[in-house]
Amino acid sequence: MFQKLPSFQTLSHLAKHPLDMASVLTPERIEKMAIRGVGFRLLYGTEKVDGAGLAALFSLAKEAHAMEKMGAMQRGEVINRIEGFESENRSVLHTAMRDQFEQRQCAPAASRAAGMAARELEKLNTFLQAIEGKFTDLIQIGIGGSDLGPRSLAVALQPFHRPGCRVHFISNVDPDDANGVLSLLDLKKTLVVVVSKSGTTLETLTNEEFVRARMVKMGIDPKTRFIAVTGEKSPMDNPSRYLASFYIWDFVGGRYSATSMVGGVMLGFALGFPGFKEILRGAHDMDHHALTAKPEENLPLLSALLGIWNRTFLLYPTLAIIPYSQALLRFPAHLQQLDMESNGKRIDQTGHPVSYSTGPVVWGEPGTNGQHSFYQLIHQGTDIVPLEFIGFQQSQYGHDLKIQGTTSQEKLLSNLFAQSLALALGQKNGNPNKVFPGNRPNRILLAEKLTPYTLGALLSYYENKVAFQGFIWGINSFDQEGVQLGKLLANKMIALFAGKKGDFPLGEAYLNIP
Repeated sequence: MFQKLPSFQTLSHLAKHPLDMASVLTPERIEKMAIRGVGFRLLYGTEKVDGAGLAALFSLAKEAHAMEKMGAMQRGEVINRIEGFESENRSVLHTAMRDQFEQRQCAPAASRAAGMAARELEKLNTFLQAIEGKFTDLIQIGIGGSDLGPRSLAVALQPFHRPGCRVHFISNVDPDDANGVLSLLDLKKTLVVVVSKSGTTLETLTNEEFVRARMVKMGIDPKTRFIAVTGEKSPMDNPSRYLASFYIWDFVGGRYSATSMVGGVMLGFALGFPGFKEILRGAHDMDHHALTAKPEENLPLLSALLGIWNRTFLLYPTLAIIPYSQALLRFPAHLQQLDMESNGKRIDQTGHPVSYSTGPVVWGEPGTNGQHSFYQLIHQGTDIVPLEFIGFQQSQYGHDLKIQGTTSQEKLLSNLFAQSLALALGQKNGNPNKVFPGNRPNRILLAEKLTPYTLGALLSYYENKVAFQGFIWGINSFDQEGVQLGKLLANKMIALFAGKKGDFPLGEAYLNIP
């Protein structure tokens, strides 16, 4: 039980009198409170924590057996479960999808999963060679984890896309989404990847039929254009309807699936097979770091602990993730699902309600745009919003210009560091409208350049951070029962639509649906 851990009481006591950063923030503190790993630096001197707080947080991780649980996850032990109650009761092995880069002793479950992933990678490489030069565009149809993660990676790596290989996404069952994408394309030169593990996802199958109908209308045989990414033997695992099928498995959750074939087919098309392998290599290296680095030097573990300090002990309800990188435009949306669907839980792994705060509300947009919109509330609002900044020393394209003495990239980074310090230090002024309270926690994750390797490592950093938090809170970060009720009621609503003509029977729905 999380609250019975000895360090819980220590941290609860420390949280009554949290650090005032204005009195301690020095160059020495900033230099000291920084760790490195897998090409990243985590700068956390602007968090509201001191030596005593850090010591208690690391003790908390030890008492919760966080590192041992990370090992259990990566070995493939059954950790997706609620003890004593019906649950998914399965392994969690998204890390095995990228465990292709070194020979090491693996538990049987992890070894089997890595072997399955290797076979799909070989199939993908062969398939990509077979279609080379035949298509200019690819549409990915999926929703949730079948869209958010892959889309965020594709957008982030636009400068690395191969010439003549464009990718597009349809996720919303709103017909305007599909029509907007289809209006841009020559379907005779377009592949369509349909992603659904179960093969039954309502929105995905609806959009698939929408695109199939458009192709038939144009005289194109959909069998020659459609690819399935699905569970083996699902309804979509059907050679009579698909040009090829790639498999995903129950031990890879949707929001953790971007480095499986869920993202692999699309990314392999866009970047080439070597580019996709670089994403996997970066993710693998960060997985290994999360598993083996000392707690005090472990990037995702330290970030997880700081997040627990802010959420559970200082009671800050939200977390803003702000990349100072236009390439990461869609990355906060993926992290929103990753974090909130994983750790938005009100019971622990024994089925008992928790009486402490778990996952925060996650949101974000790229800087510097946010500085001209929501930063007003962050600096001077009544609620304190912790921030995680992401930055890169170099731009992706490498084309820049000095204007008034500095390049655009230097201006971008200057804004990042200035905002971090301004939030921590605040400003005193005789005019109350110009007072900034400061003492607002934030940290910076900094790398040299956003590349396929770096992006893979960044993705893994957040996946492992979220997992560490769940391990310490004692909740199950790998199921998502919260999405099921809405699906069930939506299907009942659809039945009402199908059986009625004219106005939708809203009153009848409210009376009868529950």
